[in-house]
Amino acid sequence: MDLKGILTIATYPGLYKHVAQAVNGIIVESIADGKRTIAFATAKISALEDISIYTTDGDTRLSDVYRSLHKVLDGKPTPFAPKKGSEAEVRELFAKALPNYDVDRVYVSDMRRAYSWYNLLLSKGLVDDKDEQAETTETATAEAPKAEENADGMKTRKRTKKKTASDTAKKEE
Repeated sequence: MDLKGILTIATYPGLYKHVAQAVNGIIVESIADGKRTIAFATAKISALEDISIYTTDGDTRLSDVYRSLHKVLDGKPTPFAPKKGSEAEVRELFAKALPNYDVDRVYVSDMRRAYSWYNLLLSKGLVDDKDEQAETTETATAEAPKAEENADGMKTRKRTKKKTASDTAKKEE
């Protein structure tokens, strides 16, 4: 699961994707409806990848919490509306997903917000239970050029030529 580029903006409802830089802020696109707007530089903007939940043994990234929540719920949304679920339901589900969360520092309002973001991201297909580190390792090894031995017995990486438009046109002929 990759939360890179997904933002939450104070006083703006929902979640947003970063689209471009503007003179006096950034241009963002709503994940819910796809409408673009500008978030001014004075707004409090937080990236979801930087948010973590307090636990008894440190902090846990929000992506890890969502991954475990996805496993607990079998890839389905929360069984209750995040804003209308009882406090006991909210705490119980959060304890299943993250059993070592810090009860004193994680409030029910934080849990409700996390659930509403989870449901939104799940509806748009942005939540899965794959491990990010395994994905990046697989991608890096697949994209890395192969090493070859030269005449001296030293390993060197094979250089690849960048394809240009004229190269692709020559291939098509």
